[in-house]
Amino acid sequence: MVTGGGLGDLVRSRSVLVCCGPGGVGKTTVAGVLALEAARQGRRAVVMTVDPAKRLADALGLQNLPNWPHRVNGPWPGELWALMLDTRATFDNLITKYSRRPSQAQAILDNRFYRNLAEGLSGIQEYMAIEKLFELNDEKRFDLIVIDTPPTRNALDFLDAPRRLTGFIDNKFYKFLMAPTRPGLRAINIATAAILRTISKVVGSEVVSDAVTFFQAFEGMEEGFRDRSHRMRGLLADSGTAFVLVASPRRDAVREVGFFADRLRQSGILVKGLVVNRTHPRFGTGLAEADRERALTLAGTPLGPLYENLADFSQMAAAEGSHIDSLVAKVRAQSTAVVPELSSDVHDLDGMAQVARYLFADGAAGEVEAAAAV
Repeated sequence: MVTGGGLGDLVRSRSVLVCCGPGGVGKTTVAGVLALEAARQGRRAVVMTVDPAKRLADALGLQNLPNWPHRVNGPWPGELWALMLDTRATFDNLITKYSRRPSQAQAILDNRFYRNLAEGLSGIQEYMAIEKLFELNDEKRFDLIVIDTPPTRNALDFLDAPRRLTGFIDNKFYKFLMAPTRPGLRAINIATAAILRTISKVVGSEVVSDAVTFFQAFEGMEEGFRDRSHRMRGLLADSGTAFVLVASPRRDAVREVGFFADRLRQSGILVKGLVVNRTHPRFGTGLAEADRERALTLAGTPLGPLYENLADFSQMAAAEGSHIDSLVAKVRAQSTAVVPELSSDVHDLDGMAQVARYLFADGAAGEVEAAAAV
């Protein structure tokens, strides 16, 4: 079974690290530790989380995180910045950026259809996460950007988000709704009005009116979104961007992460880092069966339950070891780290230092731990 760490090279050599994986496996913590290590190495790093549970803010000793980079002070030679994605605010900024005039932007921002779209459209969080990543990269302020993504199945939307927005703009129905705003299309306007009246009977006239108003206000912004979408896809595939998969040693998590690794390969992206988090310890080198036999022999004595517990741990550790080996074979990452279950949740710099001890095999964790103790 793989037991070593070694993600330090990714932190030193890359400009973007994307942390992906199932929910509840510690992606947010891993992302924070990677950015902290970059600051320890003297780099200017920023970590962005999409997790509204404030885990990253708590670990960094902050009350909350804004939608823009906030500097985290500490005894490291580099700089550490952090932010939490605000999907709506990011979308609003994007609309303002690509509007041809302030009145166009305001018309869209005030539109009820847009407000529902910005807050409830499937995949919008993933798209805005990439938008914020692209924005940070475009500013050239940071040496390393670390992003914590939504859970695995949604992370597929993360990869597809730029393409999906382009598909939305190029959709026939979108073009159909835009037709009334274009000169020389009187006949189409009449047909359009008839169809819209039919749709209004189903969903309501106000909904249809808001949608048409939104699309009309959006006219002329399509090319800017198409260009940005193309450049976003280029950033995800760039040699300076590396994907780090975070998993637990559970069978279901192994399947999900293996599936995601296959999806990345299909997109021409290789996984560079693998973190298997929250593994259970194995006490001794004996087999579970031998411990159970020993427990039977000592039944009725204080040592009987002890050996029964050792057998359970040995069995669990053996199963996890098999799952990890399978995961390593499927993912084929450049670097792998295995992090054991800690005695408590990571909620401060001391906890992050404990995780760092296993993520980096070059002695970096010790220095991070020393910084946390200051």
